[in-house]
Amino acid sequence: MPSTHDYLNRRWTALILLCVAQFVVVLDASIVNVALPSIGKGLRFSEANLPWVVNAYVIAFGGFLLLGGRAADLLGRRRVFMAGLLVVAIASLAAGFAANQGQLIAARAAQGLGAAIISPAALSIVTTLFRDGAERNKALGAWGAVAGSAGAAGVLLGGVLTQGLGWEWVLWVNVPVSLIALVLTPGLIPESRSESAMRHFDAAGAVSVTAGLSVLAYALLDASSAGWGSTKIVSLLALSVVLIGAFVVIELRSKAPLVPFRIFRLRTLTGANIVGILLGASLFSMFFFISLYMQQVLGYSAIHAGLSYLPLALTIIVAAGLGGQLVTRFGFKPVLAAGMAFVALGLLWFSRVSVGGGFLTDILGPSLLAAIGLGFGFVTSTIAAVSGVNEREQGVASGLINTSQQIGGALGLAVLSTIATTRTDHVMASGTSTPHNALNAGFQSAFLGGAVIAALGFSATLILIRTRDSRAHVEMANAEAAPARA
Repeated sequence: MPSTHDYLNRRWTALILLCVAQFVVVLDASIVNVALPSIGKGLRFSEANLPWVVNAYVIAFGGFLLLGGRAADLLGRRRVFMAGLLVVAIASLAAGFAANQGQLIAARAAQGLGAAIISPAALSIVTTLFRDGAERNKALGAWGAVAGSAGAAGVLLGGVLTQGLGWEWVLWVNVPVSLIALVLTPGLIPESRSESAMRHFDAAGAVSVTAGLSVLAYALLDASSAGWGSTKIVSLLALSVVLIGAFVVIELRSKAPLVPFRIFRLRTLTGANIVGILLGASLFSMFFFISLYMQQVLGYSAIHAGLSYLPLALTIIVAAGLGGQLVTRFGFKPVLAAGMAFVALGLLWFSRVSVGGGFLTDILGPSLLAAIGLGFGFVTSTIAAVSGVNEREQGVASGLINTSQQIGGALGLAVLSTIATTRTDHVMASGTSTPHNALNAGFQSAFLGGAVIAALGFSATLILIRTRDSRAHVEMANAEAAPARA
């Protein structure tokens, strides 16, 4: 069994392992998008049910993140991380062998559960392996680069695997990666948990918040097709409010709550999570609408659309690494504000896409701007969300920022899809436009709505993130670097 000193020396190798695991988590949300037509034909999906191949994963992931984060704190971060890897491997194997719609959707939900266990556990391991300051900023820069680029990589990899080997391999690709990571984990990652916390598991809180977030995610994802004013969506939203309200009451009375509400006294943590919601809302939908624009308006093939994401993915990697270094020098507040500004400008530029457009004229420029913003934004919002948090609550803090980004993504996609559909229907109803022109008008409105959300994120950063905390982070990083320079 490796000693504490051995683990310390191997922490950068451990970071590679943790980044690979997070890459798989983010990849799984996007890799099936390109394979959906093939999956639909292979398993005879109806058009109405096909989106649930994606939605089942997203709902389970968003619903179980807080539970996964708290479980990591209480049961052991390495143990929970390894359990998540095992769940993803088994679920991915089952998904590839699915013989009907129900089996595949159930397996995708299980994949989402495994991802919700892995992601907060892995992030909390990163924050406990690396000290708050320059070293952690560098580690989270690498984390953000991998996580940010995985969404774009998923589109490309999904197209290659689907066309070359078949849609099953889009799901099976996780199995060897997860099993190799499982074998390597004990030798690279030490066990850690919240030793001072009461070892009581808040079952009532876990059930209420998981059910509440899952119902909320389901309602948001289904709203654009069912209609915001439909009885179904209104009932689901009301139920989610009741369940989350019950969670709040339970937590306030619990001696060992799933989410200690005292953590929200950290104003920067609260602000970072609000910005995380707005960042997720503006950017997750961007990937969705860019893909649709390229394939439905410009007529790109799946692989052509995937290759068009390469500049965006590479820019995210560079920007995320640079963002971690800039936080060490200038603090997380100005870098996060700059990131949100870049996102807003990129989406505003995207709102000018045209029917006769092309990659160089309509996609490349705004993609690069948005990629810089994504690289800066995800890294710095994560740093801000875990900065100053006690080690025993790192899992909770990690689960919170992940949950904020995922729920924000679902909310943004629901709202902006409604805006796009409404605009497209209105243009078509005028009787003076072609379907391509109507679709393009809808995408323009969605991108403009995303730019407004990103601008709100910029304002929230300036108002809610404490300048004092940001400066203190710089001072801590400089103090940490001083002995090394000496």
